[in-house]
Amino acid sequence: MIDNVCYSKPMTEEIPKEVPLKYKDESDINENNILNADKTLLELLLKDCTTKKNILWMTDNYSKLGHGYEETSEITIPLITDKNSKIIRPRISKTKTEQLHRIRDKAEVFTPSWICNKQNNLVDNAWFGRDLVFNAENGKRWKTNHETIVFPEGKTWQDYVLSPRLEVSCGEAPYLISRYDTTTGDMIVIEDRIGLLDRKLRIVTENCKGKENWIKWARKSFQSIYGFEWQGDSLLLARENALLSYIEYYKAMFNDENPSIELLREIAEIISWNLWQMDGIKFVVPLSCHDVVTVEQDFFEEQEVRTVCEGCKTGNINKHNGLYCRIKDWQKNRTLVAVSMLKEGK
Repeated sequence: MIDNVCYSKPMTEEIPKEVPLKYKDESDINENNILNADKTLLELLLKDCTTKKNILWMTDNYSKLGHGYEETSEITIPLITDKNSKIIRPRISKTKTEQLHRIRDKAEVFTPSWICNKQNNLVDNAWFGRDLVFNAENGKRWKTNHETIVFPEGKTWQDYVLSPRLEVSCGEAPYLISRYDTTTGDMIVIEDRIGLLDRKLRIVTENCKGKENWIKWARKSFQSIYGFEWQGDSLLLARENALLSYIEYYKAMFNDENPSIELLREIAEIISWNLWQMDGIKFVVPLSCHDVVTVEQDFFEEQEVRTVCEGCKTGNINKHNGLYCRIKDWQKNRTLVAVSMLKEGK
């Protein structure tokens, strides 16, 4: 039994089996396509598993659009579908003015795909104990190694899949998922993708030939990657890219067959836990820290006393009064507060 699951509908409901999630091979994802395939999928991609509500905008880029688009409002399905389906766009599709505003306002950092690849290679070089495992860097490009990956003595492909990877302040999660080039918006073919999740899925595809086994280990790949982000629109894009990546790898593995909606719901649930919204300095839900107001009575009158959050005041990460974000440890089948990772030295 999975504890604290954030499905928005009971799993006993009738599940449509043959409704493919249709979309174009491009960076800008149309939320109408997800909604038309299955409303529950979009509900899961918008879910905050800590608050049991939806993720928040946490950017004022959309406030001019009116009620519901305020910075601290939840992102709901009507706000991003139908005529509003093109409101949320990846960074590469935003105007230069919008990009500069987000850099100034939220210190949004843009990382080219070739830099992501270079740094991901450093991670894998350390893990494998050798260079040039997945590709060879060539300036701002890379040449993929198409040979079957060989694992070092004492390590297995299963060890690699289960090894956790975290992208901090992940934005659209280019270190984890590389469906498109972040500098051009051009789609990257599956064979040449460089994200940490992409690498795990490649390993699964090379080592799992049966459908049941592939599904099992692809699921574990998703369970072992993590990322947190402040801005809700970027987080939604990351989640959408993760879900579409699953579809693309599944179709490539099984002769263009579409995964069932039931299977996609399972993956979307994992994504909603593992890619979460958080204040990365405080480890709490954004803006959930608050002043505590009490009333003190003296001989003459009542006085309001306002006490600020102790964690915010002292910088003690364990003393915030905000709502600490929860994440899922899938191997141990338990939830835990994200800040506990620091205590465990991970």
